[in-house]
Amino acid sequence: MVNYRKLVILFGLLVSFHSYAFTWNHVTAKSWLVADETGKIIQSDNPDQIRSIASISKLMTTMVVLDKNQDLDETIGKFTRRQLIDLALVKSDNHAAQLLCENYPTGLHGCIQAMNMKAQLLGMPNTSFVEPTGLSIMNVSTARELIKLVEAASVYPEIVKAAETSEVKIQIRKHWFVFHNTNPIIGKRHKFIVSKTGFINASGGCIVLMLDTEIGKRTVIVLGSKNTRTRIPEAEFIFENVK
Repeated sequence: MVNYRKLVILFGLLVSFHSYAFTWNHVTAKSWLVADETGKIIQSDNPDQIRSIASISKLMTTMVVLDKNQDLDETIGKFTRRQLIDLALVKSDNHAAQLLCENYPTGLHGCIQAMNMKAQLLGMPNTSFVEPTGLSIMNVSTARELIKLVEAASVYPEIVKAAETSEVKIQIRKHWFVFHNTNPIIGKRHKFIVSKTGFINASGGCIVLMLDTEIGKRTVIVLGSKNTRTRIPEAEFIFENVK
């Protein structure tokens, strides 16, 4: 027998959900863009606004460390360099990024110098770093310049692997520890080539993505979203509505 009361309630819920469907008016990001596989911007909003980029900085930290071809299996504290890279990229662990830079061949200062030099070599004049984690509001860039950072990151196998990794499992002595990716849709939707999130109060919710799609590679940059819960829904909405 049909329960009409339940049907009415269900219909009401469906109508309510439809009424609150995500629209452009719900996008809180202060700066965003979608670019094609050549780096050409398809659509954007405030792409040249200089903003704090938080843990997106860790992409540059990882790249300059990998550029030095240091032993990835060397143990630094409790972890190997390879594990620290995974923790910095997947878990967005600040301590891991700090350790990577402190154990750079010319030390922490040399690592930060290398990060800024690489930014200049990539043609990112409005990008600068003062530390390796992204905790400082002085680590800044623009959405347009971050296209170049993402493109550069996409040629590093370790960074691409991290973008495909939903969780990292690390054994310390007899115990296993599991660290989840700060991008929770990895392994569930899309084919990611590069993925890095970021958040501090000054930056708002940030995320940079490179995706492999049926119409070619797409780079999505979202800066200054309201918080950590809005950055990914906004990035997905922008990607799906800009072709």
